[in-house]
Amino acid sequence: MQPGIVYVDGKWYPPERAKVSVFDHGLLYGDGVFEGIRFYNGRVFKLDRHVDRMFESARMIGLTPSVTKEEFRDIILQTCQKSGLTDGYLRPLFTRGEGDLGLDPRKAKRTSLVVICSTISLYGDKHRTGLSAIVASVRRPPRICLNPNVKSLNYLNNILAKMEANEKGADEALMLDLEGNVAEMSADNIFVVKGHTVYTPQTSNCLVGITRETILELCEGRYPVRTEMFKLDFVLQADEVFLTGTGGEVAPVTSIEGHPIGSGKPGPVTQELQQRYFDLVRSTGTPIPTGSGSGSATTDAASSTA
Repeated sequence: MQPGIVYVDGKWYPPERAKVSVFDHGLLYGDGVFEGIRFYNGRVFKLDRHVDRMFESARMIGLTPSVTKEEFRDIILQTCQKSGLTDGYLRPLFTRGEGDLGLDPRKAKRTSLVVICSTISLYGDKHRTGLSAIVASVRRPPRICLNPNVKSLNYLNNILAKMEANEKGADEALMLDLEGNVAEMSADNIFVVKGHTVYTPQTSNCLVGITRETILELCEGRYPVRTEMFKLDFVLQADEVFLTGTGGEVAPVTSIEGHPIGSGKPGPVTQELQQRYFDLVRSTGTPIPTGSGSGSATTDAASSTA
């Protein structure tokens, strides 16, 4: 049984009882946005930054949330508290809501809010030993088609890249844009280390990642950073490569298309930044309240509908 709890439009449910309508436009058309949020040792890491980014994603697709930022923030904290977990992963979603079988968003009269609170483990021991990657044949769509800074529910482009990695026996897929610039991994930002300089792509073709931002902050005063566009050969000639994301955290990439990166082992810059990141997330954040919680929503452990 999946651990945790799920909030759906005013009530909390055990994971196996949480449901949304089959007519929800988030399910039918990927019409909605989401966030991935971590909490460690009873603290939610960069909660306000995640709240702001989710509301910005909603604004960019013309979706009006059913709650205010403060209400959303309170629901996040209550969900963590009710889950009984001290370490976990949150997946909040705003969907366009229930409508009909036409894609016209006006047919969905009220947006829906779902907050899944559970656990996640993407790479296991490979955080320590390193990941293998392939270069995906599928490309990231250009900004003019879909702004990469909208964390939309439509992740099919990324899923196809991940499937290609699976088929080739690799852990991850590196994705290029239409001009052949390095964009990101299937669901994470990418960093390249050459000497003591840390490089990462500009966010014109990839997500403005919150873990990415955190790593850039950790580099300040320690490593020079350059945000610029670069090609695949630049990555293959790197001393170190690592990826960052809320779900994936910070993980070294030690080979791409069978080509070893640097020594073929996690490098010292990656290891230092990884350790500093883990130290930071385990010691800072918004405290999860204790006690019975607050707010008007209720827990419905027996109901099978939402």
